[in-house]
Amino acid sequence: MTSYLDKLQQAQTRNTSWLCIGLDPDPVRLQGDILTFNKKIIDATADLVSAYKPNLGFYLQWGAAGVTALEQTIAYIPEEIPVILDCKAGDIGHTQAAWAMGLFDVWKVDAITVNPYIGSEAILPMIGERPSKAVYILARTSNRSAMDFQGNFREGEGLTAVVIQKSQRWHSDGHKGYVVGATYPEELAIAREMAPQANFLIPGIGAQGGNLETAVKYGPDAQCGPVISSSRGIIYAESGMRFAEAAREAAVRLRGQINELR
Repeated sequence: MTSYLDKLQQAQTRNTSWLCIGLDPDPVRLQGDILTFNKKIIDATADLVSAYKPNLGFYLQWGAAGVTALEQTIAYIPEEIPVILDCKAGDIGHTQAAWAMGLFDVWKVDAITVNPYIGSEAILPMIGERPSKAVYILARTSNRSAMDFQGNFREGEGLTAVVIQKSQRWHSDGHKGYVVGATYPEELAIAREMAPQANFLIPGIGAQGGNLETAVKYGPDAQCGPVISSSRGIIYAESGMRFAEAAREAAVRLRGQINELR
């Protein structure tokens, strides 16, 4: 059984890419229906990415129809490209086991984002016995109010530091990676020192103004490059009938910028 990191590494090597595209449909900017829009973005960029990352919240705007479109989108993504579902699940053990069964076993996603506030029960029921799957644990998120509860990570204190330190000691068959935002570039080096073997999902590039150079420098682990995610800056690079072509052009540019820094 291929592990998540092996699958990610193969995609990164095949497409010479650390780029991840977020598939986040916006009802105001959407061209056509959700599934058609997503299919065109995927068709235009599948040879440029290392992963796709749909965000569950954007699909819930449409209720059941949106969830159906998400399920169909996941099924449409080529098998060799990892799918990271950004759902930030975080609950007690039996609930997390239910999340895992639906997302990993039924929808066949490769990784999900997880909120660790509950503790190890938020993580281990999901990947404890799933060697081919991964979770990205929220450590340092890219939003402006991240420090409200996550603390002063530059001083090695607060919730971010505790999350990384403690979760490193939890044994699981699947991979434990971390969400570390590029909007706090000086903290990427700290996170990498604390978790040298963990893969990083790095949001905040593009519309949020994250630091790409630091993401490339401190993002890689011993096996893989980081998953550098951009959503709005690519899928909404241009409105109108050329949206898919414009998305490809934007993905080519960002992948090129990343590769120049590697």
